[in-house]
Amino acid sequence: MPDRPHRRRYRVGVTEGNLSRRRFLGIAAGGAAIGATAGLGAAAVRSRTDAVSSPHAAVPFDGPHQAGISTPVQDRVHFTAFDLTVANHFEMITLLKEWTLAARRLTAGLPSGSLDPADVVPDDPPSDTGEALGLPASGLTLTIGFGPALFDSRLGLTGQRPPALADLPYFVNDSIDPALSDGDLCIQACANDPQVALHAIRQLTRIGAGVVHPRWSQLGFLPSRAVADPQATPRNLQGFKDGTQNLDITQPALLDEHVWAGADDGASWMAGGSYLVSRRIRMHLEPWDASPLEEQEATIGRHKSSGAPLGRASETESFDFAAVGSDGKPRVPLTAHVRLAHPDHNDGARLLRRGYSFVDGLDQAGHFNAGLFFLAYQRDPRRQFVPIQRRLSRNDSLNEYITHTSSGVWACPPGVGPQGYWGDTLFR
Repeated sequence: MPDRPHRRRYRVGVTEGNLSRRRFLGIAAGGAAIGATAGLGAAAVRSRTDAVSSPHAAVPFDGPHQAGISTPVQDRVHFTAFDLTVANHFEMITLLKEWTLAARRLTAGLPSGSLDPADVVPDDPPSDTGEALGLPASGLTLTIGFGPALFDSRLGLTGQRPPALADLPYFVNDSIDPALSDGDLCIQACANDPQVALHAIRQLTRIGAGVVHPRWSQLGFLPSRAVADPQATPRNLQGFKDGTQNLDITQPALLDEHVWAGADDGASWMAGGSYLVSRRIRMHLEPWDASPLEEQEATIGRHKSSGAPLGRASETESFDFAAVGSDGKPRVPLTAHVRLAHPDHNDGARLLRRGYSFVDGLDQAGHFNAGLFFLAYQRDPRRQFVPIQRRLSRNDSLNEYITHTSSGVWACPPGVGPQGYWGDTLFR
């Protein structure tokens, strides 16, 4: 039997700073294929903001910002948080390099490693589990984030923690499960095929064995682009359109103002990155479904059928918060969700949201364990998410029908250059 380089079982690729010859050949072959894929897709995918030409297309991995933030929202998300199981700076960098190599291949619609028998080391498991073989890239994006806990003393990063990566405070109506919250790192896999998203998370989990351990995960979905109008605002499980006034990802100036961190925002390594807040919001669907339509619309502040602001005809019409009805009361109630969340009532603060519905079976009472997996990107959660959520938690009529059960805040570093790796600005 030929000699093999020492490798931690189920790890794939770089270990102890070296690549096996067979592994190197597999990566080199994959790099050529990635280049060919990117070239063929250039006409259809000119940028991440217009990558809606086909739900099967590949989204470029490299760029000034990570994909999966200002990328058009895909049908599915598979979000996983990880905890470090080692306290070794070198191991962490090695893992990030391995993950980046795999992520480039996966987002191009390729397996995470070569499955050619000539490239497989005898007695080792294959470098890809194979369930996505034959499937297209399906718009897969992989986005990494670093949690506040990563900046403790283990890796010597205490002085590198960005001021904006502050622990989220307690909000009224929170019922946060610690086992479903926080973590040292997170990976957001979004795709138009759930098997493609699962496959990506599975490969990164296998590669990370021995360095990180999965802490919690959440799956989510939107109406399939194969049957729904991709330009239409999706509806959440309460039946209302969700995201009508989301930031326009085709407006770079808006993204610079509200989403992308700057070099002068307190952490130069985060320039071009963004801060993610994740919240799992349980919707109590049974009492909601039993509520009159008028009450539902007053709770949200929009008409259910059209999505229009109360008293208006079109979804895209502006709110007139000063308008009153025939009874002399505000047409959009003072406790309506949209009024309290609107930028006009939050000093102009806005978020780039990527919300997904989820259904995790039934609880012990036979009720749907379902709701919204809320993902929101921003320049500084202290000035955006926190004040908005504080106002909502205190006064929102919707609180009668929802409970926040999971929470996390993450620093998502800037994008990666062709020779770089995830988080290289932090570890230089």
